[in-house]
Amino acid sequence: QLQLVESGGELVQPGGSLRLSCAASGYSLDSYAIGWFRQAPGKEREEVSCISSSGGVINYIRSAEGQFTISRDNAKNTVYLQMNSLKPEDTAVYYCAARRKFCSDAEDLYGYWGRGTQVTVSS
Repeated sequence: QLQLVESGGELVQPGGSLRLSCAASGYSLDSYAIGWFRQAPGKEREEVSCISSSGGVINYIRSAEGQFTISRDNAKNTVYLQMNSLKPEDTAVYYCAARRKFCSDAEDLYGYWGRGTQVTVSS
């Protein structure tokens, strides 16, 4: 069973940076696309970025373009989300999720989920 664990979330000031990690165990990640999702209080969960299993396809939600960078290190079985110039509206629980090969913007097509890591952007 593929298991995902997110880490790296914390309290950061506006304008700061964080790097979130999504570490996998149980199976190699190299056959899986990984999506990063976030859910802010009172809002629906949204996908902010995804990277395909090959790394050849990378997607970002429009508001994250130029601010977030997704990457993967299959040797470490880990996917990262580098977040720069953080704003209070980036405050949310961030989740990573996996599905075979290709990205999807439909979260119900992701079969494996981590428990999330809290990112709080506040002065």
